[in-house]
Amino acid sequence: MKELSIFCDTNLPHIAQTLLKESVVPHKIIFPTKPSLSLLTNADPDPDFLLADIAFGQPNINDILNSKKLKWIQISSAGFTRYDTEEFRNEMKSRGIIVTNSSTVFTESCVEHVFAFMLSQQRQLSNALKANMGNTDPEWPRFRHSAKLLTNQNVLILGYGSIAIRLVEVLKPFAMKIAGVRRKTRGNESIPIVGLEDLPGALGEADHIINILPDNSESKYFFNDKRFQNCKPGSVFYNIGRGATVDQSALYDSLKSGRLAAAWLDVTEPEPLPDNHPLRTLENCFITPHVAGGYQEEFTDLVRHFLENFRRYEKGEDLLDRII
Repeated sequence: MKELSIFCDTNLPHIAQTLLKESVVPHKIIFPTKPSLSLLTNADPDPDFLLADIAFGQPNINDILNSKKLKWIQISSAGFTRYDTEEFRNEMKSRGIIVTNSSTVFTESCVEHVFAFMLSQQRQLSNALKANMGNTDPEWPRFRHSAKLLTNQNVLILGYGSIAIRLVEVLKPFAMKIAGVRRKTRGNESIPIVGLEDLPGALGEADHIINILPDNSESKYFFNDKRFQNCKPGSVFYNIGRGATVDQSALYDSLKSGRLAAAWLDVTEPEPLPDNHPLRTLENCFITPHVAGGYQEEFTDLVRHFLENFRRYEKGEDLLDRII
């Protein structure tokens, strides 16, 4: 294979950057003068992008559309909102440009994060960590028996991708009844898939509602007042997908009224939420700052994932996490 130019706009730490450069020799890495600030930030236009055969990161859409050489894009995040439009998909398909993402890299950390949310909710850790009482305290029995078991509870997962598949495996020992919602049923799902026409009934049965929906035109404010009203009283809502999929005013009302027992959010709209946002005033709303996908080896694994796909690309094999 002839020498390829790989444009990487991800702001990689030194170890990960060195791994990338040394592993693709004799191919060339092009780094922009102004790399993206995070894995979720759209890069600025860069004239050097037009020299690239392959892009790895969060390439600027106009640069992609203006390129005459580009053959493959690997997005450095699991989410791909800015690229998830009919126009962009059709353009990539018409030009034969492959598009992959990095969802596999973040699967395990996202699963552990939402599972930690679930355990914290069931064991009432947010309250327990603040309590200081002995077993002779009159409040102690009530406090002790406020915790619930996950066993035999109902879970509804919205967005059936790699995170959902792994989460089902993690929850399996708890004998939970698990169902899912996805854009298109493929027939290889390990759990029952609920259609939109049956979603109100599924929400009414779920003790735990886990939102992993991506942000696109179909999912904007998917969770609105009507859908929260469909939820089982006392259920718990989790969001590790995208903040734009939730009407936060409707979520606030559901939490304030007690319709939902609690919400655990890793994503919001905007990010971060202002200090005076209504959701921050609620004792039953818990927010982490979009860190579910993060872990110590994140950037190194991100590069390794790209390198595995690059090896497959050179050999003409199917690429991992292909979305277009």
